[in-house]
Amino acid sequence: MSPSLQTTLPTPAQLRLHDWLQTPPGAYLRHWEAQEFERSVVDVFGYHALQLGLPHIDTLQANRMPNQWLALDDAAVLNVVDGPSQPALKPALKPALLTDFDALPFAEASLDLVTLPHTLELSGDPHGTLSEVHRVLVPEGRVVICGLNPTSLWGLRQRRAELYQRFGFGELYVPDTREWIGYRRLRDWLRLLSFEVESVRFGCYRPAVESQPWLDRTAWLDPLGSRWWPILGGVYFVVAVKRVRGMTLIRRAWKTTPKMAGTPVSVASSAHSAGTTTRKYIESD
Repeated sequence: MSPSLQTTLPTPAQLRLHDWLQTPPGAYLRHWEAQEFERSVVDVFGYHALQLGLPHIDTLQANRMPNQWLALDDAAVLNVVDGPSQPALKPALKPALLTDFDALPFAEASLDLVTLPHTLELSGDPHGTLSEVHRVLVPEGRVVICGLNPTSLWGLRQRRAELYQRFGFGELYVPDTREWIGYRRLRDWLRLLSFEVESVRFGCYRPAVESQPWLDRTAWLDPLGSRWWPILGGVYFVVAVKRVRGMTLIRRAWKTTPKMAGTPVSVASSAHSAGTTTRKYIESD
């Protein structure tokens, strides 16, 4: 890693998020998402795959593409990945890229798969990031997105904590997120960019608690919630395909139907009946 990246000042917000992902609810979240990523990317074929952000979940581990990269937009997170702390959370990917997510250093239509693990809610320009993903994906390429669901028990506690913070007290349940983007809003963005949603899943139906015993006691809510109120899960998981509308070429018609000439041509012929000469008019092609 270059010295310029190592000497960059760390961002406390990103480091606090790194710590939260190791708490009981963070581990619960990572476990569910790791299973979903494994199920979603294992049968996606191609040559080039990219993960944007959140190095603590190796979203491309089950994928078999020969070229895989991890891109980060913050040098502090990059230092955590390369540092000696938390070796169990290091991703097994090629050397990371440090870049802006709304200006990726890839050519147009050059990637087959892009994964966004909570990338949009941590981005300053989520729509711009999604537009850039659309640019670098090949036709029929796939984007896999997971995000926190504002219409859930987790979202309810997060909004309550944000209200408390306006009065100067309280802490956020999930720290350092800019905005929780709902699934319906994300679906509209995808449709606007000519993405077709292939599958949607919701998960993490346990209440927004912090202790492992309470998470274990409410484990029965996961199968119940996925059956009776699926859209109220704490996190959603979306797989979308980039569609390119086909064009119909209008070709020149080389064979034309012959038209009859409109000008009559006179042809003289002799008729011996009654000693007169008769003129016949025919139409030429």
